[in-house]
Amino acid sequence: MLTPGIIGLTGLMTTHDGNREPAASGPLPRRVVTGHGSGGRSIVVSDGPIPVSRELPGEGVLFHEVWNTEGAPAPITALEPDEPTRRTLAVPPPPRGTKIRINEFAPGHLDERGLQSPVHRTASIDYGIVLSGEITLILDESEVTLRTGDIVVQRGTNHAWANRGADIARVVFVLVGGAFDDALAATLPDGLAGLMRGGPRD
Repeated sequence: MLTPGIIGLTGLMTTHDGNREPAASGPLPRRVVTGHGSGGRSIVVSDGPIPVSRELPGEGVLFHEVWNTEGAPAPITALEPDEPTRRTLAVPPPPRGTKIRINEFAPGHLDERGLQSPVHRTASIDYGIVLSGEITLILDESEVTLRTGDIVVQRGTNHAWANRGADIARVVFVLVGGAFDDALAATLPDGLAGLMRGGPRD
């Protein structure tokens, strides 16, 4: 099993050894992963802090990478051959794949437009669940503020995020790889060429 660590967008990694941890609002989230032992019996494979986090200190955003899968149906093996959160460092999931992460948005990091993230679109269906705080979702023609317990279903829309409150906002995002309908894709201002395919700064 790989040692937990923090990975920046450049790929730099520092292990969580008590000397340095991401600037999280509390302890790193705990992740329990199950698998199969001898005879196909169910077992706990790992139990510990989220192993990979990415930090954008200038934007006040922290990404806790929980898990991801590649392809559909997702392969189920007795044990994972490696740590899946280290396979790709990108915002969207792999094609026909999934990704789950926890984002932390710190207050006080808005740009001149009142945004905390780039305006972006991904080829995915995203389920966002607010764990704590509040976060504003900005769309092309409207915006909505989500609070603790609220859920948003994001369907490949152009959007950005902003924490306009006083506390850190923690949001779970589950991303499912998708494909745009041809008729819809033809109406998008930048077509599919404008999709975000890598990290927030790509």
